[in-house]
Amino acid sequence: MSRGASTTPPRASPTIDEGAAGDVRNEVRLCGRLSAPAEERTLPSGDVIVTLRVIIPRARPARRAGSVEGEPRSGQVDTIDVVCCSAATRRAALRLDAGATIEIEGSLRRRFFATPGGRQSRYEVEAQTVRRPGRRRAAGT
Repeated sequence: MSRGASTTPPRASPTIDEGAAGDVRNEVRLCGRLSAPAEERTLPSGDVIVTLRVIIPRARPARRAGSVEGEPRSGQVDTIDVVCCSAATRRAALRLDAGATIEIEGSLRRRFFATPGGRQSRYEVEAQTVRRPGRRRAAGT
Protein backbone atom coordinates (compact mmCIF):
# COMPACT_ATOMS: atom_id res chain seq x y z
CA MET A 1 0.00 0.00 0.00
CA SER A 2 1.36 3.42 -0.90
CA ARG A 3 2.12 6.00 1.70
CA GLY A 4 -0.89 8.24 2.52
CA ALA A 5 -3.45 5.77 1.19
CA SER A 6 -6.37 5.18 3.50
CA THR A 7 -7.41 1.72 4.63
CA THR A 8 -10.81 2.96 5.80
CA PRO A 9 -13.60 2.38 3.30
CA PRO A 10 -15.41 5.55 2.19
CA ARG A 11 -18.54 6.37 4.20
CA ALA A 12 -21.82 6.05 2.41
CA SER A 13 -23.90 9.21 2.24
CA PRO A 14 -26.98 9.00 4.44
CA THR A 15 -30.03 8.43 2.28
CA ILE A 16 -33.70 7.87 2.89
CA ASP A 17 -35.39 4.91 1.27
CA GLU A 18 -38.40 5.90 -0.79
CA GLY A 19 -40.61 3.64 1.31
CA ALA A 20 -39.30 5.08 4.58
CA ALA A 21 -39.90 8.74 3.67
CA GLY A 22 -43.21 8.67 5.57
CA ASP A 23 -41.30 7.69 8.74
CA VAL A 24 -39.07 10.77 8.73
CA ARG A 25 -40.20 13.27 11.37
CA ASN A 26 -39.19 16.48 13.06
CA GLU A 27 -41.72 16.69 15.87
CA VAL A 28 -41.16 18.18 19.30
CA ARG A 29 -43.63 18.22 22.19
CA LEU A 30 -42.69 20.11 25.34
CA CYS A 31 -44.56 20.50 28.59
CA GLY A 32 -42.91 22.75 31.14
CA ARG A 33 -42.91 26.10 32.89
CA LEU A 34 -42.55 29.48 31.20
CA SER A 35 -39.38 31.08 32.61
CA ALA A 36 -40.33 34.72 31.92
CA PRO A 37 -42.93 36.60 29.88
CA ALA A 38 -42.63 36.06 26.13
CA GLU A 39 -40.85 38.80 24.18
CA GLU A 40 -41.89 40.21 20.82
CA ARG A 41 -39.11 41.17 18.38
CA THR A 42 -38.96 42.60 14.90
CA LEU A 43 -36.22 41.02 12.78
CA PRO A 44 -34.10 43.05 10.30
CA SER A 45 -36.24 41.50 7.56
CA GLY A 46 -39.34 43.13 9.10
CA ASP A 47 -40.82 39.81 10.28
CA VAL A 48 -42.25 39.82 13.79
CA ILE A 49 -41.54 36.87 16.09
CA VAL A 50 -42.19 36.07 19.73
CA THR A 51 -39.55 34.22 21.74
CA LEU A 52 -39.94 32.41 25.02
CA ARG A 53 -38.08 29.93 27.15
CA VAL A 54 -39.54 26.74 28.64
CA ILE A 55 -38.02 25.13 31.74
CA ILE A 56 -38.44 21.36 32.01
CA PRO A 57 -37.22 19.33 35.02
CA ARG A 58 -35.10 16.36 34.02
CA ALA A 59 -36.53 12.95 34.80
CA ARG A 60 -34.49 10.76 37.12
CA PRO A 61 -33.11 7.61 35.47
CA ALA A 62 -33.83 4.40 37.36
CA ARG A 63 -30.18 3.41 37.72
CA ARG A 64 -29.55 3.89 41.41
CA ALA A 65 -31.05 1.84 44.19
CA GLY A 66 -33.95 3.68 45.75
CA SER A 67 -34.56 6.04 42.83
CA VAL A 68 -37.90 6.05 41.08
CA GLU A 69 -37.82 6.37 37.30
CA GLY A 70 -39.54 9.47 36.01
CA GLU A 71 -39.29 11.50 39.23
CA PRO A 72 -37.86 14.98 38.63
CA ARG A 73 -34.25 15.38 39.68
CA SER A 74 -33.63 18.06 42.24
CA GLY A 75 -32.21 21.16 40.54
CA GLN A 76 -31.56 19.65 37.11
CA VAL A 77 -33.56 21.21 34.30
CA ASP A 78 -33.45 21.69 30.56
CA THR A 79 -34.10 25.21 29.29
CA ILE A 80 -35.47 25.23 25.76
CA ASP A 81 -35.72 28.31 23.52
CA VAL A 82 -38.97 28.54 21.53
CA VAL A 83 -39.83 30.89 18.66
CA CYS A 84 -43.39 31.68 17.55
CA CYS A 85 -43.74 32.83 13.95
CA SER A 86 -47.45 32.52 13.14
CA ALA A 87 -49.88 35.19 14.32
CA ALA A 88 -51.86 32.64 16.37
CA THR A 89 -48.85 31.28 18.26
CA ARG A 90 -47.49 34.81 18.84
CA ARG A 91 -50.80 35.92 20.36
CA ALA A 92 -51.05 32.81 22.54
CA ALA A 93 -47.48 33.19 23.80
CA LEU A 94 -47.93 36.87 24.67
CA ARG A 95 -50.99 36.03 26.82
CA LEU A 96 -49.01 33.67 29.08
CA ASP A 97 -47.71 34.68 32.49
CA ALA A 98 -44.23 33.83 33.75
CA GLY A 99 -44.32 30.58 35.71
CA ALA A 100 -47.34 29.23 33.80
CA THR A 101 -47.33 25.56 32.84
CA ILE A 102 -47.51 25.33 29.05
CA GLU A 103 -47.46 22.81 26.21
CA ILE A 104 -45.63 23.49 22.97
CA GLU A 105 -45.76 21.40 19.81
CA GLY A 106 -43.48 22.19 16.90
CA SER A 107 -40.25 21.35 15.10
CA LEU A 108 -36.58 21.61 16.00
CA ARG A 109 -34.78 24.23 13.91
CA ARG A 110 -31.16 25.33 13.61
CA ARG A 111 -30.87 29.05 13.00
CA PHE A 112 -27.72 30.74 11.70
CA PHE A 113 -26.91 34.37 12.41
CA ALA A 114 -24.03 36.82 12.16
CA THR A 115 -22.27 38.24 15.22
CA PRO A 116 -19.22 40.51 15.51
CA GLY A 117 -17.19 37.34 16.21
CA GLY A 118 -18.45 35.53 13.11
CA ARG A 119 -21.34 33.27 12.16
CA GLN A 120 -23.03 31.27 14.89
CA SER A 121 -25.95 28.91 15.15
CA ARG A 122 -28.56 28.05 17.72
CA TYR A 123 -31.14 25.30 18.06
CA GLU A 124 -34.68 26.30 18.97
CA VAL A 125 -38.18 24.89 18.71
CA GLU A 126 -40.44 26.59 16.16
CA ALA A 127 -43.88 26.42 17.76
CA GLN A 128 -46.88 25.26 15.78
CA THR A 129 -49.15 25.18 18.84
CA VAL A 130 -48.92 26.95 22.20
CA ARG A 131 -51.40 26.21 24.96
CA ARG A 132 -51.94 25.65 28.63
CA PRO A 133 -52.48 21.97 29.56
CA GLY A 134 -56.13 21.03 29.75
CA ARG A 135 -57.24 23.62 27.23
CA ARG A 136 -59.20 22.17 24.33
CA ARG A 137 -58.17 24.50 21.54
CA ALA A 138 -54.48 25.00 20.81
CA ALA A 139 -53.27 28.23 19.23
CA GLY A 140 -51.80 27.70 15.80
CA THR A 141 -54.07 24.84 14.75
